[in-house]
Amino acid sequence: LLTGQKIGTQQDVVRVMDMLHSLGPNTVVITSSELPASRGPDYLVTLGSQRRVGEDGQTHSLRICLEIPRVDAVFVGTGDLFAAMLLAWTHHHPSNFKLACEKTVSAMHHVLQRTINSARALAGPGVRPSYAQLELRMVQSKKDIENPELVVTSTLL
Repeated sequence: LLTGQKIGTQQDVVRVMDMLHSLGPNTVVITSSELPASRGPDYLVTLGSQRRVGEDGQTHSLRICLEIPRVDAVFVGTGDLFAAMLLAWTHHHPSNFKLACEKTVSAMHHVLQRTINSARALAGPGVRPSYAQLELRMVQSKKDIENPELVVTSTLL
């Protein structure tokens, strides 16, 4: 991690996000953490923080938590896809970080579900899909990337 800090609790994540904010970025998202999800072990936890200067001139932080269904596979390119979509959705919704993250994570969910379903069909029953079969189905997911149905909602920290 960029801060050299270990993350074991949600409070650790908030502390690390504040450290990263102090280095300059106004938006920080920590994806796929191993923190326990309230919905159980079949979910990954993603936490985000955005700092903005309000009309009062004070800096305010919005912190959110999202729990994402875990997919039992290793994909290549998910970090790049996440970063690109987060950039696009925060640009599209500059004053709604919560919605931008929900759209990003929901689109990721749709892409990964389409990819794993296709890969399993190609691999056949009882066979673990290969890396080639797990190539992200980006073209097939175009509509979900452009206008994702929200299947993941965030909670405020």
